[in-house]
Amino acid sequence: MAIAYDQKKEAKEHEEEDLSFEELGLDPRLTSALSKKSITRPTPIQREAIPLILEGKDVVARAKTGSGKTFAYLLPLLHKLFTDSGGLAKLGPTAFILLPTRELCRQVHSEASSLLEFCRVQLNVVQLLSDMSVSDMVVALAGPPEVVVSTPKCISTCLSNGVLQVSSVRDSLSLLILDEADLLLTHGYEDDIKNLAPHVPRQCQCLLMSATSSSDVEILKKLVLHNPVTLTLSDASSPKDEIIPKNVQQFLIFCSTSDKLLYILALLKLELVQKKVLIFVNSIDMGFRLKLFLEQFGIRSAVLHSELPHNSRYHILEEFNAGLFDYLIATDDKENDLKGKDKQMKSKSSKKYNKQKLDTDFGVVRGIDFKNVFTVINFEMPQGPEGYVHRIGRTRSVYNMGASVSFVSPQEEKIINKVKLMLCDNGEQDMSNYIVPFPLLTKNAVEALRYRAEDVANSVTKFAVREARAQDLRNEILNSEKLKGHFEENPRDLDLLKHDRLLSRKAPPKHLRDVPEYLLDPATQEASKIVKLSRAAMGIDNRKRRRPFKTRDSLESRRDRKVKKRKDEIEGSGHRGRMRKGKMSS
Repeated sequence: MAIAYDQKKEAKEHEEEDLSFEELGLDPRLTSALSKKSITRPTPIQREAIPLILEGKDVVARAKTGSGKTFAYLLPLLHKLFTDSGGLAKLGPTAFILLPTRELCRQVHSEASSLLEFCRVQLNVVQLLSDMSVSDMVVALAGPPEVVVSTPKCISTCLSNGVLQVSSVRDSLSLLILDEADLLLTHGYEDDIKNLAPHVPRQCQCLLMSATSSSDVEILKKLVLHNPVTLTLSDASSPKDEIIPKNVQQFLIFCSTSDKLLYILALLKLELVQKKVLIFVNSIDMGFRLKLFLEQFGIRSAVLHSELPHNSRYHILEEFNAGLFDYLIATDDKENDLKGKDKQMKSKSSKKYNKQKLDTDFGVVRGIDFKNVFTVINFEMPQGPEGYVHRIGRTRSVYNMGASVSFVSPQEEKIINKVKLMLCDNGEQDMSNYIVPFPLLTKNAVEALRYRAEDVANSVTKFAVREARAQDLRNEILNSEKLKGHFEENPRDLDLLKHDRLLSRKAPPKHLRDVPEYLLDPATQEASKIVKLSRAAMGIDNRKRRRPFKTRDSLESRRDRKVKKRKDEIEGSGHRGRMRKGKMSS
């Protein structure tokens, strides 16, 4: 009997996996749009959540990053709007989608707009951002739009200054979606959500989307939901929920904090990891220290951090996703900012406090759609195991595979032990199969580069980091103001920004760009060849790249050649003129 029951259960699960979007009851225009986007089958969370949302039930959905939560609520939302499009005119928006960061707002708005474009349906989806002027917000809300994508803080501001009328929200709002719900309170939006909650109609359907279960999610459930159906990924697929997918290989490199620059140089310069590479650090200063260090060895990278203007962050992501550079350094400084908030407030009273204000709506670890990232490097370990899981979740490649390499100092070993303990609690008993030492980098290969690495590391002083950080910020603010709307009209000109440009005052020494043959370890050489062969086998070896960066010296010599050429042309034309004049006089 037990065998028969298991066979029936497996057959049922197999049938559910074969469900199509049409069978979920979605509008044909939406299924056609998904086909055009090459999305043919719903993910497990979509299979479970979409029918419940279409029935009008409140839903709490928990699933890991990259499981398809955004479409799990966007598709039924648009289906409902298509159905109700012929109804009475409303005084306010029909749906609010609230997210913790601007990047997520832009991303969700882009996905919704893309679906509507393929559907050829005239529905208005707008995004409201906290840096918009009141007049811009009024224009965006004129109509009114069917869907508003924003942060809780921005919606609260609109309600308090009258841009959004409380009466219109109470009359019109029929769907409230809180995406990345476990981060909303962490980002300080509790008061904003509490201000909004009394104005949400009793009949409004509410959805909470989250990557983890936490006390914050429970607080939000009590604030806005009524008898919700709770889904987790294990409910939507299999009894055992994989926190980190098996197709993501996890590696460790144990080293001292002072040796981390040496080890990342060996890893990248000897090409032992697949590109593109996303490198996480815990502070902005460390991000620029790493960038300055790597560029001395001819390794170009860009730093994505919370001081940058919103447009610059967007352009950096676009360039990285387009493959214009291979290494992106991302500062995961949200936790550090929260811990050091009191210190920052004290320093603000100091006369020396002149730092650019950090964007509290910025977050890089969760939700941002990094495309075709093969490798995630934890140059500095996160504060806890949850941060580790979310960082590793950034691996996204067209080949559905990836790897992570974590540099673990003796002070950080307790963090990796917590990660292993969390995975064991999730049913992964033998951790030796999943988090293992990095096998391709030998001790000899590392030591061969030590002298060079330490010499360059000593030259990257605190003053150099501070100066590079200020210079980069000035450049990005200038670019952001000059090019604010340019790239919307001319997207092909995105390459003009070149966020991975050099910050060092002096050009990198030529002898550091290549590793001499006598320093190469034979075993590591073989490993590097294997990595290159696998890259070529995947057909990603011939992507278009920008031309190699030009040093200041080469630019000056090029300018001198042009001046000399122009001078010769002028002198030549003068000589020919005198020759003609002599002939005429004779």
